Amino acid sequence: MDTETNMQLDFATARERLRKVVRRTPLEFNQGLSDKYGCEIYFKREDLQVVRSYKLRGAYNMISQLPHEQLAKGVVCASAGNHAQGVAFSCKRLDIKGVIFMPGITPRQKVKQTEMFGNGNVEIVLVGDTFDDCLQEALKYTEANGMTFIPPFDDHRIIEGQGTVGIEINEDLPDAEVIVMPVGGGGLAAGVGSFFKQLNPNIQLIGVEPEGAPSMIEAIRRGQPYTLSQINRFVDGAAVKRVGHFTYQICNEVLDDMLSVPEGKVCTTILKLYNEDAIVVEPAGALSVAVLDLIKDQIAGKKVVCVISGGNNDIDRMGEIKEQSLLYEGLKHYFIVRFPQRPGALKLFVSEVLGPGDDITRFEFIKKTERERGPALVGIELKNAEDYPALLQRMEEHKFDVIEVNRDQTLFEYLV
Repeated sequence: MDTETNMQLDFATARERLRKVVRRTPLEFNQGLSDKYGCEIYFKREDLQVVRSYKLRGAYNMISQLPHEQLAKGVVCASAGNHAQGVAFSCKRLDIKGVIFMPGITPRQKVKQTEMFGNGNVEIVLVGDTFDDCLQEALKYTEANGMTFIPPFDDHRIIEGQGTVGIEINEDLPDAEVIVMPVGGGGLAAGVGSFFKQLNPNIQLIGVEPEGAPSMIEAIRRGQPYTLSQINRFVDGAAVKRVGHFTYQICNEVLDDMLSVPEGKVCTTILKLYNEDAIVVEPAGALSVAVLDLIKDQIAGKKVVCVISGGNNDIDRMGEIKEQSLLYEGLKHYFIVRFPQRPGALKLFVSEVLGPGDDITRFEFIKKTERERGPALVGIELKNAEDYPALLQRMEEHKFDVIEVNRDQTLFEYLV
């Protein structure tokens, strides 16, 4: 390992430090996906961790190493999710004060979880409309109060803690050939990647980002960390505008491939894992499984480990997840339909235009003053994506004037 950061990483000591704090999560063989891809696929179940994500490992590893005088003053972090819960749990375990800054828009469920793990040892400050605003306030507070800031990924102690996931994988499957990991800021991939490359330079390490937040891919392309101007925050556990300095250095060196998957594909994977394997994953936790279609030729006949990084998925999001999955799979389409000005047009649309497996999921006239006559927004769910061309053809044959809203992103965001 060439980087100075890697020379400092001591995974074995971190493992001992964490042994009585973190849960040793299982490595589970998945028969269905193994049959599908012609290989052996295993899930590293960090969704079963104490705080339902691997983030506790890095947070506790760093905080527990702070000098007594720093611990006495307390720690600060900025996070809208898993890192906050890992820090809160660590504060309770070590009986120190923690101040956790979360964006004002953070769902109440995540705030309550963080309060629960902190159990009296943490103060939560809701501030700002975005994570970046929240982070700036947290850094100001840290400096003003002489406390210690606990970053979510860019510190060698954080990276070292996350790398203990790799130790456990190696103990359970020493002949693993491919490790697939989600990448947000890069702490998990840097830690696990460093551990395995020290152990076996020939192992294949693959990182996966959401398509709407390709910060590591862009950093590798540019040769340095780069701040994305905007990102899609749907995969919240892995949607960062800029990866870390140290994590970039390590990931650029140890990862053999860095890929991205569409958010809709992530949603489909979440639903499949729930329906077929009874596993509840958060969007970031599904990334390592969602990418398998893209690497099926690389993994054929090999022993593959997919790191399921977390399971903190708010049930209130399931409607949105299903919608995004249907859109991605081509099973749901929205139209602006201008019905012909003749009697029975709507009845004709339902009886002659819709196919036997099609279903109207949304119908509303756009202009409130032209009910029954003006254009309508119509949502249609198909049984099979292949039925879509025939649906369009029937609309044309029956003289229905339509605009395909799915094909116009601006129109889609405005109307849907």
